[in-house]
Amino acid sequence: VQLQASGGGLVQAGGSLRLSCAASGGIFSRYVMSWFRQAPGEEREFVAGIRWSGGSTEVSDSVKGRFTISRDSTKKTVYLQMNSLRPEDTAVYYCAATGRIIYSDTYDGTRKYDYWGQGTQVTVSS
Repeated sequence: VQLQASGGGLVQAGGSLRLSCAASGGIFSRYVMSWFRQAPGEEREFVAGIRWSGGSTEVSDSVKGRFTISRDSTKKTVYLQMNSLRPEDTAVYYCAATGRIIYSDTYDGTRKYDYWGQGTQVTVSS
């Protein structure tokens, strides 16, 4: 599986961006695809995830109500719609995929993911 993230950029606080993550290779129904982010000097943190089959989602508390994750199965693409952006959302955003998260498990945790995209920079100015 190869992942290609895009859509980052510079935006003012309160603005919106939509990130895309296009997958190539085999994405199976059990797969979870997620977005993580990493700010300078910080650990990579979970943002949102979606299960390919059924579309079950998880969103971190820090972005709940502002960010939405969705998928387009025909395009094998996952989106992260980010609204009401804040300077603290500034980070490199990575998409990731895994087939190892069982249905009773949470999507959080970088070690659960086998495939990573290259990252896209999001900068929110105040």
